[in-house]
Amino acid sequence: MPQPRPEGGTGRQAPQPAGRPAGLPAGLVDRYGRVATDMRLSLTDKCNLRCTYCMPAEGLEWLSKAAVMSAEEIVRIVRIGVDSLGVRELRLTGGEPLVRADLLEIIAALRHAHPDLPISMTTNAVGLDKKAQPLKDAGLTRINVSLDSLHEETFTQLTRRPFLNKVLAGVDAAWAAGLGPVKLNAVLMRGINDAEAPSLLAWALGRGYELRFIEQMPLDADHGWTRRNMITAAEIRDLLSVDYVLSADPRERDGAPAERFEVRARVPGTDTAEGPVLGTVGIIASVTEPFCADCRRTRITAEGKIMSCLFSHEETDLLDLLRGGATDEQLAERWQEAMWAKPKAHGMDHVGLDAPDFVQPDRSMSAIGG
Repeated sequence: MPQPRPEGGTGRQAPQPAGRPAGLPAGLVDRYGRVATDMRLSLTDKCNLRCTYCMPAEGLEWLSKAAVMSAEEIVRIVRIGVDSLGVRELRLTGGEPLVRADLLEIIAALRHAHPDLPISMTTNAVGLDKKAQPLKDAGLTRINVSLDSLHEETFTQLTRRPFLNKVLAGVDAAWAAGLGPVKLNAVLMRGINDAEAPSLLAWALGRGYELRFIEQMPLDADHGWTRRNMITAAEIRDLLSVDYVLSADPRERDGAPAERFEVRARVPGTDTAEGPVLGTVGIIASVTEPFCADCRRTRITAEGKIMSCLFSHEETDLLDLLRGGATDEQLAERWQEAMWAKPKAHGMDHVGLDAPDFVQPDRSMSAIGG
């Protein structure tokens, strides 16, 4: 059982990195030449599901309201990122963003400030059926929905909540509201939902949704992840290849975490595809086929801490500076310093089968914001 997080969150505070050379471009450049243009910003650490690969059954001790960024603080941080540091895309995350009471006001303010900025949101879709159209009207561009199973019992086993029908209603409402392309994120767990991979893909293709399978990452609050139990990208491709032929998507990956494949039906008993391209599927292989060399993401947690990498053990506090009366220039400089110190890679690509040399971050995914 993880220890409760003290108010304000955990995570070692990063020493202010020294040595960022003068004269660098104004953006979020790191020591290895990568430039972060994709901002992931968490609105809350709270969630109404208890997914086994993320949270313990009893949940976590949530941050206090005072510890979480206000709507005004969120809008200011995003403005600095977009206007001063070259951020070109924003993803709102959680926890579960839909549980935040002022979500519509935040999105409307962001859209007013940045009319052309792509603003997406990752959600579990519980309650989305009632909020999809208002979110679209407020200025949200599109939706990513976590959906690991289409079977009620399996969904309940994975999330510890009997909400599959609510999620499916939310997905359909997002599509109807024009929050597309609707992307679905699925984590396969060995012996639980891995056999569903082909049927999940068939369901998504039939409705025009974009499915992405994500390797389970060591970001569970119970710290029970092992590399041995993880369904790898190679295994995912094998599972899908029973019914489909996958070929590389000709579009440039352009820093995207998912490797995309065009999908065609397989002639039974052969290696031959038949018929037209049915759609695409993505595989995010953060563990076994990492894409660190082309990572373009910068993350801000719900309490305003910069994480240069999803697996960082160090964080840089931006909110204390903001609440202390700092100028936009001072905030931008701290952000740049934090990203300059971004590690070359997350370190999982060279460890053994059970990853004995990899130290899992203290925070779970819900406390970081994906």
